[in-house]
Amino acid sequence: MKKIIFAGLVFFSQAALADGVSSLRDFYSKTNAMRAQFSQVVNDAQGRKIQEVQGTMQLYRPNKFRWDYKKPYEQQIVSDGKQVFLYDVDLQQVTVREISKALSASPASLLAGGAALDENFTLSNEARSDDLTWVQVLPKEKDSGFDKVFLGFKADKLQKMELHDSFKHITHISFKAVERNPALQNSVFIFTPPKGVDIVGE
Repeated sequence: MKKIIFAGLVFFSQAALADGVSSLRDFYSKTNAMRAQFSQVVNDAQGRKIQEVQGTMQLYRPNKFRWDYKKPYEQQIVSDGKQVFLYDVDLQQVTVREISKALSASPASLLAGGAALDENFTLSNEARSDDLTWVQVLPKEKDSGFDKVFLGFKADKLQKMELHDSFKHITHISFKAVERNPALQNSVFIFTPPKGVDIVGE
């Protein structure tokens, strides 16, 4: 079964280092909605590429989001704020989970969650030699599904995410055509399982 695998040191002044955490807090407090195109690459523990996908994402706080994976195969991950639906088009199967079980301290809650950041995550600044402002995010829960996440910002927009999971896989997500606080229809986050598909729930 195919599954979407959901994540040079330089020295800066203390003022510059503070921007990473500030950028994330600003994003979290001022971004009620987001729409973007994304590309995602997953590398294994040896650095070998094991997956590459592309698609679009949309989110609306609290807890509503939609990730449409379009290349090389089609999948959809949709949350209506109460339930999360994962639809694998090739397998004709929909997996349904309650939002409380699907989010918690997961990477998805970083972007679309409704709870305060500091309740679930420990934040610190990350210095890198590119033109982005980075922050490291560590989950406080042990069973979050990942060890750490890095987010890179440019101006007021999220540009990259880097997720490190317990299998030593690293997921790199790059965003482009980012829209902050676009007008999104609620229907975007309503998922109706197609006729004939298998539905698996918890």
